[in-house]
Amino acid sequence: MPVRPILRYPHQGLKTVCAPVTAFDDSLAALADDLLATMRAAPGVGITAAHIGVFLRVTVLELDKTDGVRLYVNPEITWQSQETMIHTEGSVSMPGATDEVTRPRAIRFRYRDADGKMHDEAAEDFLAICIQHEVDQLDGIFWLQRLSRLKRDRLVKKWEKTQG
Repeated sequence: MPVRPILRYPHQGLKTVCAPVTAFDDSLAALADDLLATMRAAPGVGITAAHIGVFLRVTVLELDKTDGVRLYVNPEITWQSQETMIHTEGSVSMPGATDEVTRPRAIRFRYRDADGKMHDEAAEDFLAICIQHEVDQLDGIFWLQRLSRLKRDRLVKKWEKTQG
């Protein structure tokens, strides 16, 4: 479970649409383990394979230690509520930068597990926000794109100052 280097904003790889996973084998399990180790070291609560330069539709979440680790392969949002909520978001690719993002409060989504078995689930509140955030990244949409241009420009300028 090596900790892998994380792509930093504005790396072009963060705009890459990730390919579906087709092989549910030992290499997928190793990737999931590396993602977990990398996310914990960052630290963060979610990470995608794209964050480490592997452009496959894989994401790992660990919202808290008691909830456990969640692996989502080829996740896809199939429904979202009209009701929204505001939550402060950030990224392991842009450490220290956060802002409020508005997203649907509840979703339905489907994904495959490490063995390739299909699942269909519902999520709301923080879990729904996290899944939407990571699916966006798998679709090549960095979270900053969910901000107004003014908020995005201010945040990027502030973040760039911290990067030297």
